[in-house]
Amino acid sequence: MSSQVTLPRLGQGMETGTIVRWLKSEGESVEKGEALYELDTEKVTQEVEAEASGVLLKILAGEGEEIEVGKAIAVIGEQGEDVPEGEDVPEGEAEDPTEVSEDDAQEEGSPAPAREDERERGREEAPEGPSEPEQSVESTNGARIKASPLARRIARERGIELSALRGTGPDGRIVAEDVERASASGALSAAPAAAGRALSGEVEVVKLNQMRKTIARRMTEAWEAPAFQISMSVDMTASIRLREALLAQVKEGGVRPTYSDILTKVVALALMRHRDVNAHFAGDSVKLFPTANIGIAVAIPHGLVVPVIPGCEQLTIPEIAAARADIVSRTREGKLRAEDLDGGTFTISNLGMYGVERFTAVLNPPQAGILAVGAIEERAVVLDGDFEIQPRMDMTLTIDHRSVDGATASEFLATAKSFLEEPGLAL
Repeated sequence: MSSQVTLPRLGQGMETGTIVRWLKSEGESVEKGEALYELDTEKVTQEVEAEASGVLLKILAGEGEEIEVGKAIAVIGEQGEDVPEGEDVPEGEAEDPTEVSEDDAQEEGSPAPAREDERERGREEAPEGPSEPEQSVESTNGARIKASPLARRIARERGIELSALRGTGPDGRIVAEDVERASASGALSAAPAAAGRALSGEVEVVKLNQMRKTIARRMTEAWEAPAFQISMSVDMTASIRLREALLAQVKEGGVRPTYSDILTKVVALALMRHRDVNAHFAGDSVKLFPTANIGIAVAIPHGLVVPVIPGCEQLTIPEIAAARADIVSRTREGKLRAEDLDGGTFTISNLGMYGVERFTAVLNPPQAGILAVGAIEERAVVLDGDFEIQPRMDMTLTIDHRSVDGATASEFLATAKSFLEEPGLAL
């Protein structure tokens, strides 16, 4: 008996989502727990798994179409089974679109342990193949090109011809890294048709995806907040020595701690001493949090995502490094889950790797503060009437004045500065 696939609610506040790409075609077999399609929500783009095994009889929602939560998007059933035209599948046979609460991990696409046994059975029953869903597209000469969904999406966004790439994945499959590498080298140009449009001088209109719409909305909200900024320059000599000591302890294959990891730990400890900064503004109240859940701003194609590392004050720097490496990797591979973006109490934005010396970050509402960090650079500093060359780093703190006053913000930033200049003070 056929059943409808409905758009799930992946987290509170989600009302719509956009089908980025179907990973299965009509008539293909589908196993329960197998990735069925890519869904773009206002928080993240992620693969959603099938809730039933069978054959994908009919796709009701096209790629790029924005769909309301609970609406039917496909039909799964037995081979040869008749499907009513449109969405007229008999009532009672549709999947339950019931709203999911924060504590309910049973929604479609959920990675919760409660469904892991079912997912594992689905994997065992499914044919063997690459871990990342493999999609074939046809090249200009008629040959089939194997490429992952993320690789094809990045290629489409950047105007790169997949047929010109050499895949490094299993069986020559093109993966996201192959497209990123080609994009960075600039060796591959957009499709001829796209190039022709550019040369003709026509204006290209790019429709905002769900993420870009959310960024626009949240930045507008942030700009309405009465924010102020304060800055301090830090002598990073001691932090550089600390990182060198940490690197010496990294075993082969381990994650190498970065200055961002040291900064995350330092900021978390400073937040525990100045809890007024580890807060959310909530209209007629301010929520003060007992743990530092630090959001790390990560740039992705055509967007910005802020995944969260929870409980940073309780983690060692190597543990923070491992958590950071995992969450940044999954961010860039498009494998984040909705829960990876929830619960942040403070945000760090680091543009030092781009050579930016100093900048001002925009608030991430409802958080009370965000710290902008620039590059470490050698500067001449006057000490006791003489010049000394020091590795300095600028930090700029943006604060919601509705939650925090200038003196409190200054004390927090001074504490973070003292911990970076003398890590022993954080003990």
